[in-house]
Amino acid sequence: MTEPRMRLRQKGQQFPSNELENFLLAFGDSPHPLPETVRVLDEIVVDYIIETCHEAAAAAHYSKRAKIKLEDFRFMLRGDEGKLGRVSEMLELEKDLKNKRKAFDTNDEVAEEVVGREEEEKEEEE
Repeated sequence: MTEPRMRLRQKGQQFPSNELENFLLAFGDSPHPLPETVRVLDEIVVDYIIETCHEAAAAAHYSKRAKIKLEDFRFMLRGDEGKLGRVSEMLELEKDLKNKRKAFDTNDEVAEEVVGREEEEKEEEE
């Protein structure tokens, strides 16, 4: 596969500083990390995301597809059980939330129909 097209990177940070600072704090850094530390973490995260996407694109190319699918990311993460497990967990959670929202929306529509019928019956009685 040929190298992916190089795109110019935006200058400056890609992620909000406060989120990166909270991330550092969660892993034992001081409450107020140095700006250089936050900048380096931002670069590391952006590089990891780009490399992950390139590897997923390579998996898609190997499967003779032009578009990347979720399975390409799973294939790419197959060697890291921790990350693969976390991704699978997050996808299941997303699916569960989507189903709950769908059920909630359906319940709202049914409730609106019932209220609409009740209002029509009251108007007919008057």
